[in-house]
Amino acid sequence: MVFESLFTRGRNNGDRSVDASPKIEPAVPQPTIALALGGGAARGFAHIGVIRTLIAHGIVPEIIVGTSIGAVVGGCYAVKQLDDFEAWARSLTVRSVLSYLDVNLTGSGLIRGNHLAARLEQALNDTRIEDLPVRFAAIATEFTTGHEVWLTRGRLVDALRASYALPGIFPPRRIGGRWLVDGALVNPVPVSAARAFDARLVIAVNLNSDLFGRGTVIANHGSDESDEPENNKPESNGGIRGIFGRERFLRRHFFGKRGGPGIPTVMIEAFNVMQDRITRARLAGDPPDVSINPRLGEIGWFEFHRAEEAIALGADATEKSMDEIMQAVDALSHAVKSNVPVR
Repeated sequence: MVFESLFTRGRNNGDRSVDASPKIEPAVPQPTIALALGGGAARGFAHIGVIRTLIAHGIVPEIIVGTSIGAVVGGCYAVKQLDDFEAWARSLTVRSVLSYLDVNLTGSGLIRGNHLAARLEQALNDTRIEDLPVRFAAIATEFTTGHEVWLTRGRLVDALRASYALPGIFPPRRIGGRWLVDGALVNPVPVSAARAFDARLVIAVNLNSDLFGRGTVIANHGSDESDEPENNKPESNGGIRGIFGRERFLRRHFFGKRGGPGIPTVMIEAFNVMQDRITRARLAGDPPDVSINPRLGEIGWFEFHRAEEAIALGADATEKSMDEIMQAVDALSHAVKSNVPVR
């Protein structure tokens, strides 16, 4: 009644501005949002914190493209298994991580990966990528040709295993007649794939952004008195216990020993250098709209038992990026509403 009298009074006074009924503005549509989740082994648990924080702020991705551990976390989110995956990650200890390392000294990888695959099979069953509620792709590399392969159909668990098949550590996976290994060989932070899926806003997560001091040139170097003499004495196997001490063997070879790194550490660090160079080159040519860069340099690639730290660092980095993300969402939302071409 009060509003009716006001409108009547407005019409009687000839005030045309009051005569108009209030208009309800339609909700501004959000742009299509994609997450490009990078590789980085144990550092990849930071993706959990990133996704949790984005969702808490109302940023819900419709497209997820992941490389290596990024594909694993993104796939678990897509199939609505992120809660279980996070609980498993937080439960890991050094000993439980070792239990997943089914060593294979005669095959094409140091680890068969069957124990880890069984865990994924239990969580993902026979879920197919084309049946997921979001658009999803796992990035892999065909190692015989160097082709970048986007796995967008078929069994999700097979795609994830191919995407994280780090050469020399895990054996390659044969999918669709191609032998595939880790996608970080060609596309460590897959922004380009996210754009190809028609994303209007691409949020990238680079797990290796704070590896400062890499890539410089040492122009004058050589041996000096500080170099330790090489020890050529054969190692003692420690008797029967040394031969059959599986946990001791794994610790020595995967985490290194005093005076030198283990075999996988050497491989990982070499891979890390290559991935860093490729990431810089690809992101320079095709940068994301927003980049989230968790400070994970203190977490080693095999330190899966530090999941709680990685998750917290991912959440913290995302919170610090939220202003930039919301500004991008707002700008692109109005562009969508006005049908203004963004790209």
